[in-house]
Amino acid sequence: MDNYIVSARKYRPSTFRSVVGQKSLTTTLKNAIQSNKLAHAYLFCGPRGVGKTSCARIFAKTINCLTPTADGEACNECESCQAFNEQRSYNIHELDAASNNSVDDIRSLIDQVRIPPAIGKYKVFIIDEVHMLSSAAFNAFLKTLEEPPHHALFILATTEKHKVLPTILSRCQIYDFSRISIADMVEHLEYVASRENVTAEPEALNVIAQKADGGMRDALSIFDQVVSFTNGNITYQAVIDNLNVLDYEYYFRLTDAILSGNVRSSILILNEILSKGFDGQNIITGLAAHFRDLLVCKDEVTLILFEVGASIRERYKEMAKRCPDQLLFKAIELANTCDLNYRASRNKRLLLELTLIQLCQLSNAGQAVEDKKKGVIEPLVSGAPGQPVSQGAQPVGQGQPIRQSGQPGQAGSHIPQKPAGMNSNNGQVITTNMPSSATNIPQGPPDSSPKKTFRPPHLGTSLKEIGLEKPKNPMTQQDSRTVQEMVNPFSEEDLIRCWDAYVSSGVIDKKVYLKNTMINCKPVLQENYFFEVGVHNPGQQDELSNGCVDLLNYLRVQLKNTRIQMRIRIIETNEKHLAYTSSEKFEHLLSVNPVLGKLKDEFNLTLD
Repeated sequence: MDNYIVSARKYRPSTFRSVVGQKSLTTTLKNAIQSNKLAHAYLFCGPRGVGKTSCARIFAKTINCLTPTADGEACNECESCQAFNEQRSYNIHELDAASNNSVDDIRSLIDQVRIPPAIGKYKVFIIDEVHMLSSAAFNAFLKTLEEPPHHALFILATTEKHKVLPTILSRCQIYDFSRISIADMVEHLEYVASRENVTAEPEALNVIAQKADGGMRDALSIFDQVVSFTNGNITYQAVIDNLNVLDYEYYFRLTDAILSGNVRSSILILNEILSKGFDGQNIITGLAAHFRDLLVCKDEVTLILFEVGASIRERYKEMAKRCPDQLLFKAIELANTCDLNYRASRNKRLLLELTLIQLCQLSNAGQAVEDKKKGVIEPLVSGAPGQPVSQGAQPVGQGQPIRQSGQPGQAGSHIPQKPAGMNSNNGQVITTNMPSSATNIPQGPPDSSPKKTFRPPHLGTSLKEIGLEKPKNPMTQQDSRTVQEMVNPFSEEDLIRCWDAYVSSGVIDKKVYLKNTMINCKPVLQENYFFEVGVHNPGQQDELSNGCVDLLNYLRVQLKNTRIQMRIRIIETNEKHLAYTSSEKFEHLLSVNPVLGKLKDEFNLTLD
């Protein structure tokens, strides 16, 4: 019984014509041979399994062929070609640099370079995985590579060109091998299948080519594996079962659920996929690729980027007609974001389900709901009475707060209020759409006209105004869109008393830095119910800004005034005074160690 030879070795190219997917490079090499314009050193680089070493062997055989054909191919009949085919040629030497990467190995190679060929014109040295050579070996090889004997020719092959020394690269003609296209791989697999009497569906071979990721050697290895699994009858279902590839059908079902906005159906499909043992990250990357394929199917111009079989192609075209461009753009973005966050997520399944929920909301039925629930930081619309108002405030610098609107598209600085008589409570509480602190113009008492915001002189490096637009008042029951405005006067002593009470209440015991900041920095009352807190560094400023929501809620409830707002500034009293002159340095050292003064007097020392 003959020994079995794997397809990757059995169908290894033996001529330039049989090399798959590298036509431009093989044409260049054949033309160089025909015109007798050969360089002394070549560098073949590119991904694994694309034909670098095979082309090097074919090139070495062809330049030594005694009777080459008219199209630049080896004859395979002369003594030189037969010796190469029978692996007994002394003109071709192969060195695996991965295991022979020392200086001694290169010196041995240099010794062989001096010996001229017995048959043919050239002695060819093929060094595979040349990037594995040590730096010392590279340096030992430089001179010989630059000025070899006229009969010596070097072909270096590597998958990682960036690891080769620039001095080596500058001495070589560089040929970059590209990944083999799916169409070329499918065509070659069909040829191999016909030679091996194997029946194969085109869709099955397409999946094998996609799985190989541009490497023909990998494609042939997968082909042999599937042939053993199917006993010579390769079908699409057998390939996806054997290679653990997710079927296109699942992606189409998920797309139908997303277009209809059916969250429950999409989650059930995800559960079905996970139960078959597929990894979550493979699911989301496959879904992103699926949306990308739908996008390129929408236009005949980009259809050339779509590499699948004919039957699946028609189904993609039909599905692409139902998907708007904007939905596909956003779907690809969401899937890509989920892929980036997947590895860091602790609850990976929940992340996948949340992504599917967001994808389902991209349909026309779910888009309005998503936009309504999404918080967008935008100003409010001016002169738009009766519209909902913002629900929170973001502290910013230079005293100009930015609001976070409940509905996007609202902008402006004036917020109209409901008539004063609506929903009154004993004539003392006025119900409005929101407290007056949400506007950019702080208001005075109810019967006074609006006044300009008081801005104190610049006393610090940073100044922040913080106001909460919707205080949570536990003392009143109110509608989600209305608050009760209370305006009671209070003194600075009352403010400090409530400030200290908040610190001692235990609410911020876990926030040690915030608690220490509030203990050391006291508020100073200003006009229009503003108060200012001077802090010593940006860290304290950030702590107060982050904790301002609960703090202002507490103060407004305790002091019965919903117009209370807070400013935070950094005090410029902590600047370091550096000693520059000799006298200043001596004075500083003297303050630290007074004995230096006695030393100066005893030895009559002077400062230069």
